[in-house]
Amino acid sequence: MSLDPAPALETDPLIDDPATRILVCCGSGGVGKTTTAAALGLRAAERGRKVVVLTIDPARRLAQSMGIDALDNTPRRVPGTRGEGELHAMMLDMKRTFDEIVEAHAEPARARAILENPFYQSLSAGFAGTQEYMAMEKLGQLRAGEKWDLIVVDTPPSRSALDFLDAPKNLGSFLDGKFLRVLMAPAKAGGRAGMKFLNAGMSLMTGTLGKLLGGQFLSDVQTFVAAMDTMFGGFRARADATYQLLQAPGTAFLVVAAPERDALREAAYFVRRLADDGMPLAGLVLNRVHGGGPAALTAERALSAAENLEDPGIVDQPDGKAGLRNPRNTTGDALDSPEAEAGSRDTTEEPSRTPRAAHTGSAAPGSGPSPQAAALAAGLLRLHAERARRHAREARTRDRFTALHPEVPVAEVPALAGDVHDLTGLRTVAARLAGENPATGD
Repeated sequence: MSLDPAPALETDPLIDDPATRILVCCGSGGVGKTTTAAALGLRAAERGRKVVVLTIDPARRLAQSMGIDALDNTPRRVPGTRGEGELHAMMLDMKRTFDEIVEAHAEPARARAILENPFYQSLSAGFAGTQEYMAMEKLGQLRAGEKWDLIVVDTPPSRSALDFLDAPKNLGSFLDGKFLRVLMAPAKAGGRAGMKFLNAGMSLMTGTLGKLLGGQFLSDVQTFVAAMDTMFGGFRARADATYQLLQAPGTAFLVVAAPERDALREAAYFVRRLADDGMPLAGLVLNRVHGGGPAALTAERALSAAENLEDPGIVDQPDGKAGLRNPRNTTGDALDSPEAEAGSRDTTEEPSRTPRAAHTGSAAPGSGPSPQAAALAAGLLRLHAERARRHAREARTRDRFTALHPEVPVAEVPALAGDVHDLTGLRTVAARLAGENPATGD
C-alpha cells in the first residue's frame, strides 16, 4: 500500500505574509540551516520585505555567500539584492551581546565592575548555553526594535537542535539559582557581620568550595554575584519573554534536515518538541535530495547490463552479440536485440542508450562495442545504479518521517552540483525551495 504524499510546504506565501515576523531555521548540524536561512532571507527581501538574517554559525559561510568580508553583532546591508526590499545580515557575538545587557541594565560603575570581573569574562566567553541564550537575547532586541519586517534566525550548530530552546531557561535558572545565592551571601553581608550571618554549615561549605575551586576563583564568583544581584531577575524575565515570543503568532519554525536516517530522526524529535511546547511549525525543508535518473532503468537492470558489457565472451553467441552475458536478463526480458544491451528499450534518457551508442566506436559494424566504449558504458551504467539506489534509500527514509508526521508540510530541495558561495547560488536554492525550476523560472 503506497503512502499518501506529504502536503507541500509553500515558502513564498510564508515569507510574503506580513504577519510572519520571525522565521526560525533549526535542525541538527550540517544539514544546510545557514544556506536555507540566507536563501529565504534573500528571496523575502527581493519580494519587497525589509529582512535581517541572524546567524549563530561561527563558520562565516553566511558572510561569504552574501559577498561580505565579515559579519559582526551589528546588522549590515547586503549589496547586490534586487527589488525594493532590503537584506541585512549579522553574526552573533555572544560576548558583546552579554556586555550590552550589562551596560543597559546596570549603572556605569557597577557595569564596569562586572565587565572587569574574571568570572564574568569566563562566563560570557564560553559558559555552556551562553551562545544559545545570547541568540535569544539578540532575537528579542531585534524584534523589540520594530525596524524589520522579517527576522530570519539561523540557529546554533549544536549537536541537538533542542539546545536552542532549552539554553535560555537553563542559563536563567543558573544565574538565578540557589547555588549562586549561597555564594552571594558572604559578599552581601561582609566582614564579621557576614561570619555571624553564616551558620557553621555555611562556613564549612564555603571553606570546602574554596579548597576545591581555589580561593581567588570563589572570591571572583562572589564579587560577580554581588554586582549582578539586581540583574538576576532581568535574565529570568527576558528569557521568559523571548520564549513566549517564539510561541506567539507571527513566528514560524522550519525544521531543516538531510534525507538521512539520523538527521530525520532528530527532525522528528524536534517536531514533537515544538508541538509539546505550542510553537508554530511551518514545515520541513528536506535538503540535498538526489534524483534517481530514468525510472524505467532500474538499478538491477543497469548493473546487469554493465556486467554483460564487462564480461564479453562468457557464452558463445552469434556474430554481433558479443558482450551479452546471458540470452535473458534477470527480469526475463530477451537480450537478443541491440536495444536490450542497455537493459530495456523503454528507457528514454542517455544512460539507457549509452551501451547502444558504444557500437558507433571504432569497431566494425556487427562486431560489438570496442573495449574502451564498453568500459565507458559499463561505468555509466554502474553510476546510474548507484544513483538509483541512493534515491530509493532517501525516499524510504522520507516516507518513514511522513508516516510518523503526515500533517507536516515538506519542501524538497534538489542537491546542487557545488557549494553555494554567492547570491546567485542563494537565489537558486530559494527558487528550488519555492518549487521553481531556476533554469526556466517555472
